[in-house]
Amino acid sequence: MRDRRADTMSTAPLPEALKLAEGSAFDIGAVMDVMEASFDPVFGEAWSAQQCLGILDLPGVWLIIAWWDGAPAGFALTRMILDEAELLLIGVVPEHRRRGIAQSLLDATMETARAKGVRHLHLEVRQGNCAIELYNRNGFHQVGRRRDYYRGGDGSLFDALSLTKPLLRDFK
Repeated sequence: MRDRRADTMSTAPLPEALKLAEGSAFDIGAVMDVMEASFDPVFGEAWSAQQCLGILDLPGVWLIIAWWDGAPAGFALTRMILDEAELLLIGVVPEHRRRGIAQSLLDATMETARAKGVRHLHLEVRQGNCAIELYNRNGFHQVGRRRDYYRGGDGSLFDALSLTKPLLRDFK
């Protein structure tokens, strides 16, 4: 059996300790470890293992896992329908933040999407989430807002911002 962690996906140079690999339902333990560490229950953004497993079996869905020295450090989960894709979840465990992992995951997601013929990549992010800075730096722009979309563990409500980025353009 091949070690998927050795299959670096991105062509951009990565820190030696970081490996990106395609994931599957077999990696749900790693995904949930990252999810529990990186998504604060105060905001209600995390998915359950059952939700993740349910979407991983659907056509057009792909998972990228970031491994740091062999341990799960982050992941990105994306869904494609026709020539549109949505970055459903991206997370990096707090002790590995500010090392370029989120950028590497986003780059690999966009590379994969382009290779699949995706014209636009969409995502939703909680208003006030520090990841908005990452998305802005990478050319995403806001196209909408869902009021009170996220429900935190204490019942608090938070808006979701809808962002998009064109990946492929028609050249006529």
